[in-house]
Amino acid sequence: MNDVRELLGRAAEHAGQPVISTEVVYARAARVRWRRRATVAAAAFAVVTAGAVTVPGLASQTKQEQNASVGASAGPAGHSGRAKQLVKLLPKGVGSVEQVSLAVIIKHATAAQAKEHPVGPLDGQYSVRRDGGVGYLVIGTMDAKSVIKKLGGFEPAADICKPTNGEPRPADCVREELPDGRILTIWSDAMNYDGTPRWGSELVARLTLKDGGLLAVRDSTGFTSDRSQGPLLKSTPLTRAQLRALMLSPELLTKK
Repeated sequence: MNDVRELLGRAAEHAGQPVISTEVVYARAARVRWRRRATVAAAAFAVVTAGAVTVPGLASQTKQEQNASVGASAGPAGHSGRAKQLVKLLPKGVGSVEQVSLAVIIKHATAAQAKEHPVGPLDGQYSVRRDGGVGYLVIGTMDAKSVIKKLGGFEPAADICKPTNGEPRPADCVREELPDGRILTIWSDAMNYDGTPRWGSELVARLTLKDGGLLAVRDSTGFTSDRSQGPLLKSTPLTRAQLRALMLSPELLTKK
């Protein structure tokens, strides 16, 4: 479905509202999409909202102050090691990978305002530069307790390839029940909607864990706006097969 696109796209439209935590963003995104698409995928998308948080003080900042706050760096200080760990899991030829903050890039947030609280060892947002374009990999994890707390009665194991209430089926949606009891679902999203920024097409993957937790990854060709880091990639950073391999990498869930 299309809900992931809104969490890192539409949520950026709320700049200037009161500060909210990542946890509240999870709930807000779930509510918004729940209203628009009933039951299909709130949980699939809430886990990848880290870069779309509403940050404090932006409404009162001048344009000059906002620009100054992002002038130094678009990436979290001291997190180059996480990007290096991710690169080890990616196939050769993917491109240049750097950990970034989409809150900083899109919302003019300062590093302090965009501070994140990752659950998984490689949770975060990563730019992928290749052939002159810039796409993104966004990784997010939610434990079972948080799924229950933030997403209410949503069933993590629900088959989002067969949505209820007459909603459209996600494009190219494939659900795979793994031998160990986990469920991997991958689908594509054309991102053909109006908004700022305007996101390019992407692949989305959700892994439902045996304990009810969730792992999700956005595999995006990027976005266009006055804050773009570069043109859209011609194709997603990872192919569907490569995305599947990444989703099944134990390093995304296990801290060394």
